[in-house]
Amino acid sequence: MKTDADFAARLRRWREHRGLSQLELSGRAGISQRHLSFLELSRARPSRQMVLRLAEALDVPLRQHNALLLAAGYAPAWRQTDLGSPELAQVASAVRYMLVQQEPFPAVAVDRHWNLLEANGGAVRLVEFLVGPLPPGTPVNLADALVAPDVLRPFLVNWAEVVRYFVRSVEADAAADGSEDTNALLDRLLAYKGVRSVMKAPAKEKAQGPVLPMHFRKGKTSLALFTTIATLGIPQDVTAQELRVESFFPMDAETETVLRAWVPKRRGRIGARGTLSR
Repeated sequence: MKTDADFAARLRRWREHRGLSQLELSGRAGISQRHLSFLELSRARPSRQMVLRLAEALDVPLRQHNALLLAAGYAPAWRQTDLGSPELAQVASAVRYMLVQQEPFPAVAVDRHWNLLEANGGAVRLVEFLVGPLPPGTPVNLADALVAPDVLRPFLVNWAEVVRYFVRSVEADAAADGSEDTNALLDRLLAYKGVRSVMKAPAKEKAQGPVLPMHFRKGKTSLALFTTIATLGIPQDVTAQELRVESFFPMDAETETVLRAWVPKRRGRIGARGTLSR
């Protein structure tokens, strides 16, 4: 059957992607190596429970977990719910709470490919200061904004260092989820002018501090920010698993003073999904 062959190919690809031998994977999944070999050769058809067991043993993300089930001829096990749906109301509320609590400092919620879902006022003010107001409804991808040559790069003093680290994180995502979409994002970022040369450059032998700040400068204003990224614990939904909340903190007193001073001058609000708005 075509579905059996598709599943077999995906299973073999995931096992090799994880760097496991058939013996190692069969041990993790609690099945015989012979049975695993038959599955990879399409000589045996997996039960739904077997697909679930193998996906768990391979630590496959929920999105690809569903893809394995579909390839084997079964319905997906995990829902992908819109963040604005009633089912994710508590999750969305928690995300907005985090964004509001981060004020007056920037914070954003993004999906697995860095598409903007929500932004607080601090993030709006930072973007407007650097690049000006965006037209209402403009979709924003933070990965492209950071790596492309004509958005944040002109204002990011240590662009090369930040981009080297960021692209490495996308490479890690691609290795973890094995999806075509994440690989496409990585290829897109590497295609931007100057990125491949930055990735080939030798890394600094000694770190200058505990974290790498993003050092922005525009005119006489200098901003040094470091970030934290939060994810949901024990997600049971594709959207929930892929959700990230990135919070920006001032690295020095000067940056904190500037960010706090912006609040009465231009009050931002949490943006509509996928946009930055005032």
